[in-house]
Amino acid sequence: MRILAMAILLIGSVSVPVQGQTYGPHFPICLESYSLGGRNIDCSYTSLAQCNASASGRAAQCLTNPFFALARQEPPSRGYRRPYR
Repeated sequence: MRILAMAILLIGSVSVPVQGQTYGPHFPICLESYSLGGRNIDCSYTSLAQCNASASGRAAQCLTNPFFALARQEPPSRGYRRPYR
């Protein structure tokens, strides 16, 4: 019975399509294009003008990458802490 349950669990987990993070964190501008197969997001543009030139004449739009700002943040410094008395 355990083998049957494990086999069903394995088949179910393999057959479900998984999509990773859509936006790449390395560039500030993304091009979102639409086609019959769905939408495609390409985050490889450094300026809005560069992205608009690629989107011209296509079913596409340029947008800012919401994960770009998070990729460049520095971790907070611990700073000076007074010893507990």
